[in-house]
Amino acid sequence: MNEAGMKEAVLRCENLGRVYSDGDHHVQVLEGVEFTLLPGETVAVVGASGSGKSTLLNLLGGLDDPSTGRVLMAGQDIARLDERARCRLRNERMGFVYQFHHLLPEFDAGENVAMPLLIAGAGRREASRRAAAILERVGMGHRLTHRPGQLSGGERQRVAIARALVAGPDVVLMDEPTGNLDPDSAAQVLALIDELGREQAAFVVVTHDPAIAARMHRTLELVQGRLQERQ
Repeated sequence: MNEAGMKEAVLRCENLGRVYSDGDHHVQVLEGVEFTLLPGETVAVVGASGSGKSTLLNLLGGLDDPSTGRVLMAGQDIARLDERARCRLRNERMGFVYQFHHLLPEFDAGENVAMPLLIAGAGRREASRRAAAILERVGMGHRLTHRPGQLSGGERQRVAIARALVAGPDVVLMDEPTGNLDPDSAAQVLALIDELGREQAAFVVVTHDPAIAARMHRTLELVQGRLQERQ
């Protein structure tokens, strides 16, 4: 067995399924999904619009509960955790980056990035120090005191990535992270994912862009509710 195969999984799906019901009408969005994410892996999830990509990401992040199967994070079935434990797991071991950055407009970049640490109970000085360090790491140290409205789209997305990474998560989940960016800004964000994936968290990136998928270690495709490896 190679070294990667010996690593303990960061995230694992077992027979994962999701059904949405409206009265007597049932829609099977995901069925029998099996997925293992290893430390340091970067994985793209692709598929047609409406194929269930965002649903899968929500299940992986514990933002929604599966109809069947389970998602294991650090050996824990996320759906079986109470809400307080689930929030703590997300805050300490997961990072989230969306197509829209969701930065708080009334706070500057440093304060936005420090927020997960403050929520986890870190002291303000320590949270500020770590926020400044990760912003420097993503090339945004010079924008520490700027509010989101003073930043470009690419800069806001890099701040969002810094916020996702500041607590040192095991996995970062991204939903179309470059969808609203110009080509140059998108290229900067992708280069950042490449670099950080080699050094820190594993990444799961939902995308429509084949160029992004080509940059990941693996590409998985959702077809009729099932996840399959794309060669």
